[in-house]
Amino acid sequence: MKKETAKVIKKPLEVKKVPSFLVSISTVFLGVLAGSILILMIGKNPIKGFERLLFGAFSNVRRVGNTLSMSTQLILMGLSFSFAYKTGLFNIGGSGQMLMGGIVSTILGHYLPSSMPKPLYVVIVVMAALATGALWGLITGFLKAKFNVHEVVSSIMLNWIAFWLCYDFIPRFVKDQAIAVKSKPLPLSRTLGTEWLRNVTGMSTLNFGFLFAIIACIVVWFILEKTTLGFNLKAVGANKYCAEYAGIKIHKSIMISMAIAGSLAGLAGLTYYCGYSNLMEMGKMPNEGFDGIAVALLGNCSPIGVFFAAIFFGALKMGKGSLAATGIPTELADTIIATIIYFAATSILIASFWKKVFKKHYEKKLAKYEGEEKK
Repeated sequence: MKKETAKVIKKPLEVKKVPSFLVSISTVFLGVLAGSILILMIGKNPIKGFERLLFGAFSNVRRVGNTLSMSTQLILMGLSFSFAYKTGLFNIGGSGQMLMGGIVSTILGHYLPSSMPKPLYVVIVVMAALATGALWGLITGFLKAKFNVHEVVSSIMLNWIAFWLCYDFIPRFVKDQAIAVKSKPLPLSRTLGTEWLRNVTGMSTLNFGFLFAIIACIVVWFILEKTTLGFNLKAVGANKYCAEYAGIKIHKSIMISMAIAGSLAGLAGLTYYCGYSNLMEMGKMPNEGFDGIAVALLGNCSPIGVFFAAIFFGALKMGKGSLAATGIPTELADTIIATIIYFAATSILIASFWKKVFKKHYEKKLAKYEGEEKK
């Protein structure tokens, strides 16, 4: 019996893994700590600063709705990067995929019959955004699979192609006669928002896009964890040579992965330009494409992790406007986000630290048990 107990105590030394959420929490803590030091350096109170951040993001129903609305795009862009990353791909083309999903949705919003029932309209624009984003992502996947063009290079170039296409499409199809650099605003009936949802949330920008983001998290989790396709994609990401030897078609997997990642980014474009906002601006590359990378890293590229990381970043972005009341520059919130990204990029070091902590804990536990056994 004592030998079995000793085995139970020794086992964690061999198989204990650091929980991903612990690494993420540590990353956030270090980022907040660094932000607090910066606030102290400018002679302000960090506690009041973070109180104002929380106040700006969650102090009333309207602010909560706006925070969730801002987080919607971050959830979808984080999922987009994470899905490609699971296949060993670095999808940095989220901004372009988001723009293409947004411009197609915006054009449809203006040209589809106004008499069309809203449920049918929503289905059409959602499918269009998914298909457009998937096509834009598929181009990168095709170039990678067939010609070994690095996905970072091709996706960055596609970002700028999408940028200039929008620069042409906005004045050509949906130009606002009053403001030449913007598209015509969509009426509420042609967006993902509804009057009753606006009334319930104090006229916030919360819309059905947040529901789509939740559904996307569930679908991505199901694909990656419960399907053969997900297993194949993760196998290619782990070691494409072993995956090919096992009979997995790696070229096909790369194209499928980038298409799905692109579709998620395209859906983010719909939720932003036809949900959070109701128009598009010329000459503006969406930052959400790059923020999604940070969300994915902080969330350990898991759907549930991405969801909560996006809510956290959304709160920082929405709450930073309230920092001005304390005399703290609003740019400090962006600095905190940048610091968190830095620590997320060094998560291997953080995980290594916790492994050493756990190892010392179990070694002490084992030594205590062996001492009692000798007595």
